[in-house]
Amino acid sequence: MRRRSFLATPLLLPALASSASARQAVAYPPVTRGHHLVFPRDHGAHPEFRTEWWYVTGALDTPQQDIGFQLTFFRSRPGTAENLHSPIAARQIVFAHAALSLPGDRLRHSERAARANLGARFSSLDCDVGIGAWRMFRQARGADEELRLQMQSPQFSWELTLSPTQALLLQGDQGYSPKGHAPGLASYYVSWPQLQVAGTLVYAGRQQMVSGRAWFDHEWSTALLGEGAVGWDWLGINLADGGALMAFRMRDAVGATLYAHAAWRDAGGRLRQFAPDSVRFTPLRGWSSPRSGATYPVQIEISFGEQSVRTLPLLDDQELAASRPTPVVYWEGLVRIEGSLSGRGYLEMTGYAERLRVAGHSARLPAAG
Repeated sequence: MRRRSFLATPLLLPALASSASARQAVAYPPVTRGHHLVFPRDHGAHPEFRTEWWYVTGALDTPQQDIGFQLTFFRSRPGTAENLHSPIAARQIVFAHAALSLPGDRLRHSERAARANLGARFSSLDCDVGIGAWRMFRQARGADEELRLQMQSPQFSWELTLSPTQALLLQGDQGYSPKGHAPGLASYYVSWPQLQVAGTLVYAGRQQMVSGRAWFDHEWSTALLGEGAVGWDWLGINLADGGALMAFRMRDAVGATLYAHAAWRDAGGRLRQFAPDSVRFTPLRGWSSPRSGATYPVQIEISFGEQSVRTLPLLDDQELAASRPTPVVYWEGLVRIEGSLSGRGYLEMTGYAERLRVAGHSARLPAAG
């Protein structure tokens, strides 16, 4: 699920101010059950929708230690410059977060933000999105395909190739993923677990070859957070036996679950999906950030059907504080799970430092066109 606050970056404010008189109501399309997804077209952007993200998380195996990495590109249609004719009008905003988690340290991150046609780009035909030297794209090689990740920052850089080892996982009802009980509160949601990783990582002035496993999510929506929701907890795990596990819950301000779902694909490829009343998140241990003051349940027991797993973070301090396009604080990091299933992947927790805002709106279900 991808996941953040979608607001205009400060560099866009003059253009937005000048277009105030030109603003009009935007009829964002709804997410509807029964829509047939087609690939590679639906790996590409859906610019008519309010929000979208392409999200890769993974664990790199190095001789010394496991390293967690994350690269996410977000596209936002803020609805503030719809009838301006300039090719650089702020009709589409793209921003990106990259992070690196190393044991004994704390999460390191970098970020970028730009408007489409002015530093940022995306394709509506296939996965290909970028800001400057940062890029995520799918590449066909005959009958095979791969995802490529490129990013550079003063803190760390990487160039990684992700090769599929199994089929796409369409979350929910063939890619229609409800996020609450209200009609229209849903996203289109596609996962690609168990991607084999190979490439180079540069950190602390040293370049090294790396390999590992990654998880890819692509999600687009008009409405994600229902009335009373402040954020979510999400888990995406590449299981040790070759299977895949995804689970999430939407939370209110006191930590109660408003909606939950889990999907488990076993090593044989059989997919089981679990309804909200069959999924339970139970916090076991919290960690309090010395910077934001937020307390995150870094160890959670997640039960679904007859299965039960517990998260074990690589390190407690995997809080990310981004400033572009607007300040947002959340926890997102590499974890292992133990219990009836085992594996490695990412846990994301939003809305603990403050109520999460999506597309410049508070956590309420907006009207869909």
